[in-house]
Amino acid sequence: MAAVWQQVLAVDARYNAYRTPTFPQFRTQYIRRRSQLLRENAKAGHPPALRRQYLRLRGQLLGQRYGPLSEPGSARAYSNSIIRSSRTTLDRMEDFEDDPRALGARGHRRSVSRGSYQLQAQMNRAVYEDRPPGSVVPTSAAEASRAMAGDTSLSENYAFAGMYHVFDQHVDEAVPRVRFANDDRHRLACCSLDGSISLCQLVPAPPTVLRVLRGHTRGVSDFAWSLSNDILVSTSLDATMRIWASEDGRCIREIPDPDGAELLCCTFQPVNNNLTVVGNAKHNVHVMNISTGKKVKGGSSKLTGRVLALSFDAPGRLLWAGDDRGSVFSFLFDMATGKLTKAKRLVVHEGSPVTSISARSWVSREARDPSLLINACLNKLLLYRVVDNEGTLQLKRSFPIEQSSHPVRSIFCPLMSFRQGACVVTGSEDMCVHFFDVERAAKAAVNKLQGHSAPVLDVSFNCDESLLASSDASGMVIVWRREQK
Repeated sequence: MAAVWQQVLAVDARYNAYRTPTFPQFRTQYIRRRSQLLRENAKAGHPPALRRQYLRLRGQLLGQRYGPLSEPGSARAYSNSIIRSSRTTLDRMEDFEDDPRALGARGHRRSVSRGSYQLQAQMNRAVYEDRPPGSVVPTSAAEASRAMAGDTSLSENYAFAGMYHVFDQHVDEAVPRVRFANDDRHRLACCSLDGSISLCQLVPAPPTVLRVLRGHTRGVSDFAWSLSNDILVSTSLDATMRIWASEDGRCIREIPDPDGAELLCCTFQPVNNNLTVVGNAKHNVHVMNISTGKKVKGGSSKLTGRVLALSFDAPGRLLWAGDDRGSVFSFLFDMATGKLTKAKRLVVHEGSPVTSISARSWVSREARDPSLLINACLNKLLLYRVVDNEGTLQLKRSFPIEQSSHPVRSIFCPLMSFRQGACVVTGSEDMCVHFFDVERAAKAAVNKLQGHSAPVLDVSFNCDESLLASSDASGMVIVWRREQK
């Protein structure tokens, strides 16, 4: 869709909450139809000056009809219920080797070399340097990436034709998390502060909600697919986590939080899906055995604030956790026992909640070091380099977005072997989805999708990047279709 027509759709979407307030389904139908008509108009080839004039007049008419825009109440309430506001600035790395709790059974300090992460980066560089000029890096996704992207530019790779579908089953309640199933093109799930989780199927057309998982008595804060997609784990503000069978929607097990606190985030251990890590409002991280429903001995640790974000590295030996006071902690994870050992602490920005952490061992041939992507209510998206085996982080660069109060999330694009750069995608409080090239020195913005009427909280690609899902603070989930070349 032409850029001006997408801006027109964005203006319509932002005023959409004022239309038929008692019949939200009509608002969704309206925005779907507007998207269809604007795509058709984009093909008509109207002069640019005429398109801009239409955009200006449309905005003026909607402003006269509905008055000035205001932030939706549910969006504001959601941001206040999960995270806190920032206060002062601090940026430092702290070492926990002198902490008595970090000492071994005989009182000896841990000695973990920086070897494997440095070795991995060196191997990545060596592989790249041995390749002929212009060739694709031989990662596991290289052939799929080459087939999808060809020799097109990064901007062309991430050009989207418009909305594929809009889901509105959670309308008027925030949807903090949306995720495609692992290695799947058409299965999607999203959780809501209305206390439910929706499982959706995008093919065959029309896209449908297969089932709604109900049981939590308060809002669902996070969920995760298992590696085989047969189960989901969810966390809730009702202080419980639940295990669900994705095939029929049964609740297999309900597990109370060991501290009786609101649960705010969760993630599966990537190698052993019998273990799930959860973070709660009493500042604790717990490793839970979902088969027994009990926490693992030695698998708990305390942070400085409410735990809002969790992420493992690909091998599952390093865990990062972020809290609402601006700190990111790294933990060494014992694969045999599930024990956590606190390693490093980075204060991203004192008092600024860390709302999202995403880890990636290989970004692209231009960005060959293991990396971490962090949202932290600083009006910036932060990209860090992982420099050693203990999860020490070094800031590489930042990208401008709008995020000062909402729990916005971001992701690395799943196919990271393009000939020209690599991309990250993030939500934003400006109601847009933003794409950035991590290696482009100037003008890193690759694309911006407009169409939401509330802050965009989460984004998720399917496995081949043909579809992107985004969710917002008003309960709308939009599935975007990548433009076919």
